[in-house]
Amino acid sequence: MAPTKLFRRRDLLGALGTAALAAQSGLFAAEKRPRIACVVTYWGGTSSHADWILSKLLDGYWFQGAHVPPRLDIVSVHIDKLDDSVLGRAVCERKKIPLLPTVREALTLGGGELAVDGVALVGEHGDYHSNLLGQKYYPRWWLYQQIVEVFERSRRSVPVFNDKHLSTSWDEAKWMFDKSRELDFPLFGGSSIPYYYREPAIDLEPETPIRASVLAGGSSGEGSLFHSIDVAQSFVERRKGGETGVAAVQCIRGREVWSWTERNPWAGGLLDAVGKRFDFQPGHFQETVREPSVTLIDYRDGTKTAIYDAPDVGWTYACDIAGQAEPTLVSMLGWPGRQYGHYRAGNAFEHWITQMMLTRQEPCPAERLLLSTGLTAFNMQSNWQNGRYSAVGRRVETPYLDMTYRRERSAMFNTGPRPPVLPDTRHLG
Repeated sequence: MAPTKLFRRRDLLGALGTAALAAQSGLFAAEKRPRIACVVTYWGGTSSHADWILSKLLDGYWFQGAHVPPRLDIVSVHIDKLDDSVLGRAVCERKKIPLLPTVREALTLGGGELAVDGVALVGEHGDYHSNLLGQKYYPRWWLYQQIVEVFERSRRSVPVFNDKHLSTSWDEAKWMFDKSRELDFPLFGGSSIPYYYREPAIDLEPETPIRASVLAGGSSGEGSLFHSIDVAQSFVERRKGGETGVAAVQCIRGREVWSWTERNPWAGGLLDAVGKRFDFQPGHFQETVREPSVTLIDYRDGTKTAIYDAPDVGWTYACDIAGQAEPTLVSMLGWPGRQYGHYRAGNAFEHWITQMMLTRQEPCPAERLLLSTGLTAFNMQSNWQNGRYSAVGRRVETPYLDMTYRRERSAMFNTGPRPPVLPDTRHLG
């Protein structure tokens, strides 16, 4: 492994250690605290995304080995599934946060103009229907367009955080991204997993000559697939030349996954390397994955990535780098949901949400969020055509996924001691 191609943990200490010191010494106290409106679909329990994210914006988060006190104020909340959101109602009552009946009122605080400094949109969880392709119709676009309406009427915009992918629809997602550029507001979101702890604690250096890569992780449904795609993209975008866009995506399901893998030794070799890291016997994935699937991504510059639905490896990325004899592997292990309870931040997601609200700068280019959204949507379409399903999905050409960008910021994941596992002290039932 060529050390010049990686940022190692020891290289991160100087750049990242200041955050923990600042948190412990109270240096954040002098910051002007942004006023944030939260728009969520459902806040019904400690396992809901709204609680995982908003509880740490309210009470602080764990970053680089220390608890960071809250650096912004949540001043309003709108919940689409209010009747089902027992925990959200209780938290807002305890914290004396107004629960407002419309998105517009949440952003204007009941007035006629935008009255907040940022918006957190958490459109995940809740009782919503799914279509034939397996896409769940969370109303992210519907809620987002109401946010945009307030911006347009007020002739002012503020940063927007969007949890998970933008929409099930490419047209809606592209509209959402385009509005952020048209109205000049920072947009950040996607999966939280790229900001989780890593083993080893490294990031790829910009301009790494990646030839091909594999991501192994739970990706059986749309929601979990997006996590895997976004994790893979957080590495692949560091390749030589930066992100150049995607030419095509294809989904293969069932036993043909392993036939395809045998015909493509670049993917089979990287998947074997993942298995060896976990001391699995040869053929482990072929024997243990009950309903295998692989998402194939062909980038416009010739780079290839395969995303396998694979258990027992967390999310593990493996890539073939030119000039290196052995593949580079990075794992995000454990299940972050277990760290998402009160004071149990297992990743640095909330830190970067907070940073965007404070600085009005995107932590990483919103093009990644758009690209990962598009890849997920077109993957879900691959196995269906004219109402007919095929386990070997069609290759979907994606000339519109032509975005180019570079992520300049490195090492955005959490490092240092993990947070203590403490009981939820809110006693909200």
